[in-house]
Amino acid sequence: MTLQVVLLQPLIALIAGVLILLIPKLLRILVALYLIVIGLAGLLPHLVR
Repeated sequence: MTLQVVLLQPLIALIAGVLILLIPKLLRILVALYLIVIGLAGLLPHLVR
């Protein structure tokens, strides 16, 4: 079984939401990591040709 991106993003969002509720200081780190991953995922297809 492989995880598709369509399933992976909501799962990450759910886990991040729970962690933010439990540990509010994690918000900055999680947002930064999310933005880096999404940015790399968007740029990678254009950089690798």
